Amino acid sequence: MSLTTSTDRPGAVTAVTAACAATLGATLHVLGARLDALRSEDARERGDVPGWVMITLMTAGLVAALALVAQPALTAMFERAMAKVGG
Repeated sequence: MSLTTSTDRPGAVTAVTAACAATLGATLHVLGARLDALRSEDARERGDVPGWVMITLMTAGLVAALALVAQPALTAMFERAMAKVGG
């Protein structure tokens, strides 16, 4: 079927053109909505950077404090395990 205007069926070409335009319009609308959603997610994901830095530093501090407290016990446990494996 040719999409050029014909004298015997001019309404058919107009209907196909209208259907294509409607489909294209709906597709562009959906893509625009998804792009807006992605933009808003990006803005939310940036979030509170100083808060994340504080959480990271506090976690590192807790790990360091636990390592200081647990180091003698972990060292002894490791040495016992190595002695069993080594014979």
